[in-house]
Amino acid sequence: MKFLKTIRFDLSDTHVFELAAEPDQWAIPGGFYFAEFKESDLKGKTKQAFSNGFLSLETFGFSTFASVAEINSDEISGISHNLAQRFVEAYGAPDLKSALDVAEQEISFVLEMCNDTPINTVFALSRLFDETGEIREMFRIIEAPHEAVHTKVWEIVE
Repeated sequence: MKFLKTIRFDLSDTHVFELAAEPDQWAIPGGFYFAEFKESDLKGKTKQAFSNGFLSLETFGFSTFASVAEINSDEISGISHNLAQRFVEAYGAPDLKSALDVAEQEISFVLEMCNDTPINTVFALSRLFDETGEIREMFRIIEAPHEAVHTKVWEIVE
C-alpha cells in the first residue's frame, strides 16, 4: 500500500506555517481542519496552511509538499486511530467509534489517490473557497526538472 509522507526541501515551512510538520510524517490533505473558517478568517500563517498545507497525522503541523511512500496495514491502523482520537479531542466528535469511521474515510481517500502513483512522487496542494463558499482541493504532481545540470560556478582547487 502507498500513502503520503511529508517532505521538506528547505526550511521555508518552519517560517510560513504556525506549526510545521517534521519531514517523513504520514499526511493527509486535511481540509476538515478549516471547516469552521470563513475566507475572511484566513490571514497570515493560517492562510498559508489553508492554501497549500498537507496535514501531518503525527504532529498535526503542515507541510507544503508530500511524497508517496510505502505503508503497511499496522501503520494504517495506527494513523487511523490517531486521527480519530484527534477528532474527539480537538473537533468534538461524540465518541471514538464515530470518529474512527470518519478518520478511515480520510485515510481511504489518500490510499486511493496514491494507489497507482509511483513511490517518491511529490504532490502539491491548492485549496480555496469556491463561489458557493465550499472548500475545494486540487492536487498536482511536481515533476523533477529534466534540464541538464548547470555548470558549477565555483570549483575548489588544491
